Amino acid sequence: MAASPGLVPCTRFRDRRRHWRLVTPGLVDPHTHFVYWGDGAADFEVLAAGGGRPELEAIGGGVQGMVRATRQASEDELYTASATRLRALIAAGVTTVESKSGGGLDLDTELRQLRVNRALGRDHPVELVSTFLGAHGLAPEFAGRRDAYVDFLCETVLPAAIAEDLVDQVDGFCDAVGFSHKQMARQFDQARAHGLPVKLHADQYSDFAAGALVARYRGVSADHLEYASQETVRAMAEAGTVATLLPGAHWTLHETQRPPVALMRELGVPIALATNCNPVSSPSTSPTRMMHMACHLFGLSPAEALAGFTRNGARALGLHGDRGTLEVGKLADLAVWQAQRPVEIMYPLDGGDCVMTVKRGRRSHAVGDLAATA
Repeated sequence: MAASPGLVPCTRFRDRRRHWRLVTPGLVDPHTHFVYWGDGAADFEVLAAGGGRPELEAIGGGVQGMVRATRQASEDELYTASATRLRALIAAGVTTVESKSGGGLDLDTELRQLRVNRALGRDHPVELVSTFLGAHGLAPEFAGRRDAYVDFLCETVLPAAIAEDLVDQVDGFCDAVGFSHKQMARQFDQARAHGLPVKLHADQYSDFAAGALVARYRGVSADHLEYASQETVRAMAEAGTVATLLPGAHWTLHETQRPPVALMRELGVPIALATNCNPVSSPSTSPTRMMHMACHLFGLSPAEALAGFTRNGARALGLHGDRGTLEVGKLADLAVWQAQRPVEIMYPLDGGDCVMTVKRGRRSHAVGDLAATA
């Protein structure tokens, strides 16, 4: 076996047919919305015509469209549809995945999504981190009453979810067109009172210093960050907050402002990547495709892209102590690829060829010859 160079040590071997196989840490996808109902076909037509977030909102698409569809789904329907997406992630080498609510924005649907998270994590060979994202958008019943909606989240929805042990982390959308610093701080205070880590959709559409807000709370990650300022990146570096970049949404929403990757490197902010799997802005279950896009769109090196879905992906969930690298004493979470070098798993546009996924030492996915062997 030979160690490959780069930020994330890997190994390679020849199988019985003398084919090269590359072994990497099991992939960690630290930002998804894959528990939802419906699809984003109507949104795609708008985006394909050059539209963006304002045009999606004008047709009732985007988050509000996902909310309308997901509210109509039963728990069983949500489970069945989402299990298909989860199995695709596992087949793509994922051994740990985060899954958010935020597709209901009401008590019943938010709890349904979080219960589905727990059920999927119990029933599949993957570790699933369940994140409460009630502050994904403003519920239609609260139009024009954003503070009242935050009251509802803090006093009713989040406590109910915590009481059922459905929440591992708390997230929100902090932006001039989202929730204010004060409103997000209320939710973060509630999360901290229950010992829950926090993260944030931050600085995607403007420099709102949202990444600096989550850094003040020692949050595990700030995500998107196209417009993050030097002050925000510096605050994240000092707090140890990970930058999770989402190239799928950047591409689909026709963003032109790029995250300040060079500044993140200079100040030592770890860079994670995620599929951001959702029906509107990133309908993908392919981590390797996101690695490819991150190299082209954001200027990451292939080694940095792999680190984004392994070592730094684990850091973005606060789980780097026992996964994300191949080290003695860490979990035996592995992905096996039909490749010799890490770059080979991410340069194809249609994604790399994962031939086996191993979770805690047990095979969770395999194809070809590997499916017939232990």
